[in-house]
Amino acid sequence: MERVDSEDEAIEGQGRPHANGYLRVLVDTPIPELSAEQRNEPKTNCLTLNGVPQDNPGATLEALGGMQTPLAPEEEEETEARLLPTVPGEQISGAEDTHAPRIALSARRFVVLLIFSLYSLVNAFQWIQYSIITNVFEDFYGVSSLHIDWLSMVYMLAYVPLIFPATWLLDTRGLRLTALLGSGLNSLGAWVKCGSVQQHLFWVTMLGQCLCSVAQVFILGLPSRIASVWFGPKEVSTACAAAVLGNQLGTAVGFLLPPVLVPNTKNNTELLACNISTMFYGTSAVSTLLFILTVIAFKEKPQYPPSQAQAALLDSPPEEYSYRKSIRNLFKNIPFVLLLITYGIMTGAFYSVSTLLNQIILRDYEGEEVNAGRIGLTLVLAGMVGSILCGLWLDYTKTYKQTTLTVYILSFIGMIIFTFTLDLGYLIIVFITAGVLGFFMTGYLPLGFEFAVEITYPESEGTSSGLLNAAAQIFGILFTLAQGKLISVYHPMAGNIFLCVWMLVGIILTALIKSDLRRHNVNIGITNDIKAVPVDSPTDQELKTGMLCKQSESAIGNEKKR
Repeated sequence: MERVDSEDEAIEGQGRPHANGYLRVLVDTPIPELSAEQRNEPKTNCLTLNGVPQDNPGATLEALGGMQTPLAPEEEEETEARLLPTVPGEQISGAEDTHAPRIALSARRFVVLLIFSLYSLVNAFQWIQYSIITNVFEDFYGVSSLHIDWLSMVYMLAYVPLIFPATWLLDTRGLRLTALLGSGLNSLGAWVKCGSVQQHLFWVTMLGQCLCSVAQVFILGLPSRIASVWFGPKEVSTACAAAVLGNQLGTAVGFLLPPVLVPNTKNNTELLACNISTMFYGTSAVSTLLFILTVIAFKEKPQYPPSQAQAALLDSPPEEYSYRKSIRNLFKNIPFVLLLITYGIMTGAFYSVSTLLNQIILRDYEGEEVNAGRIGLTLVLAGMVGSILCGLWLDYTKTYKQTTLTVYILSFIGMIIFTFTLDLGYLIIVFITAGVLGFFMTGYLPLGFEFAVEITYPESEGTSSGLLNAAAQIFGILFTLAQGKLISVYHPMAGNIFLCVWMLVGIILTALIKSDLRRHNVNIGITNDIKAVPVDSPTDQELKTGMLCKQSESAIGNEKKR
């Protein structure tokens, strides 16, 4: 008997488990007598079948037609062990022509997560490295602030048309190829920008930034996919948060380093060009090293699935998968469509504030380029802490909708505080309010990914995450253009109020999302059905009729009263 990591509590019984957690029994098999204490003891995790409680053995056997009875998991078992065949593919005794999936966690998962996080970091750094010193690049290239804004917005613009081929590639060609494209294009774009350090070569730096923006298409949709493919259910949300963390850290470094590496030296163009060249070549060297590591160490998937949900997907016939059908299913899924809009609003607002932060701060605090970068760093670092805490909280509680709605409301409050304290004349207050805003606004990012995976399972994580990011880019472009215009014509407060109104709309729509944790239900054994249908469709309701579901304590109490 082999002991391996699993996503769930230990399953134990007198016989070996049948595939999908069932044990075959004959019709005339005697049911063990339960003591009076056992019969009367309330069971909070009692399973039911078509409304028949499992604590009634005779009724359960009758509901099952005498063919099989589910094995109840031990409560709060922390050993994460599962009774599995000692040899892959070994047939389980007592089961005819069935095989129990081997579930185990691979140590390589941490290497994959680290490499992805690092090259995602470099890509995010290149996104924001121009915007945080907008005035410096305006003077160097002799262009307007809108031109510099487009060096950031091109990331958002490229994502929208390319997300569909990118997610198709992820679903049909796999995780490794997608990762190689993201890391490779990121490195290529960095090297192209090294040739743009002359005042008349703005178009070259734009070309390099366009390559980096294409690389981003193959990066942003991977956190939830990597977490699901490589990590068990007790760590999947934390892993997703850690993957998103790399991108956030890159934004933080992008806020911090450019103002230090490229100070504003208006009267010395040669020194300015040298400083810009140093930043570009350093970025190229790091991104190339990470591409080499991706080639060497990044694998498609672990040897064994890390969770019951992944094992169930592996058992599905591959010919049944259709990318177009998957897209249609997602857009028929009303909770996902609502999440798509709300995620786009929140993340688009974050992109807009990040892109325009230099202009927002310098309007009231002239000459504070370095502090503008530090405020951006504070915003993102606080968000990184929020992301990890939210990921840990989700893994512990699985309260996806409640957590998402709470963080959304707190982000809205943080935006209001940031807006109305910005022009008080005290930078320390701006640092504090930016930290509060970043903690919740950036902490929301992995919540949206994981909530989407839960309510759309078994659809591809890459497809759902890709659509979320596409919505974020669309709202990001619109918000950046609108807020930038309001800042230049009126005042930063007007632009921030504009975002507050949209975030209030997002709160209302988030409250309307129906929470249906489909992946979680498979992992804990409530259901083994992985048929991809819209959540609110009649077919889904019919499937739920024959589904195993958890009986609450109050429902058990009502059964006993009858």
